[in-house]
Amino acid sequence: MAVSRAKKEALLEGYTESMTQAPHLFLVAYKGISVNQATELRRRIRERGGQYVVVKNSVVLRAAEGKALEQLKEHFTGPIAVAFSHEDPVAIAKVLTEFAKEAPFLEFKAGLVEGRPIVANEVEDIASLPSREELIAKLLFLMQSPISRFVKVLAAAGPRRLATVLDQISKQKS
Repeated sequence: MAVSRAKKEALLEGYTESMTQAPHLFLVAYKGISVNQATELRRRIRERGGQYVVVKNSVVLRAAEGKALEQLKEHFTGPIAVAFSHEDPVAIAKVLTEFAKEAPFLEFKAGLVEGRPIVANEVEDIASLPSREELIAKLLFLMQSPISRFVKVLAAAGPRRLATVLDQISKQKS
């Protein structure tokens, strides 16, 4: 179906404002996905802070000129959809890989993470990473661990023993 020039210009503007500015995006071939499945995938990606858009290849290539997305121009063949996020690439990759297990005809083409191109098989590697929230929680646990152990030792030893231990340490160092 032919698209009018006005619609193409509106698509170009939309792609330029959203998709080409996204640092994280994944290209997927969606051939064989039903409307209900596409709607479900779109809902799951939206819940994780991303967007899923079926694109018109010629228009998106024009919008990508001079931007990071231009590195993937050879992958824009056939029916292509783009899942993108401005925040967390791991969450979007997890949704896509989980959905690909349910709908095996979903094919990863390529992607961008932090503006750098990735190949199709790296999407599953990214999906296996812990999410941003999990990494922050682990970091906080590691930062709190020495402090909490020190507090527990202080509580168990009592102030008198602490003074004795500190005195012994100062004698050893001098």
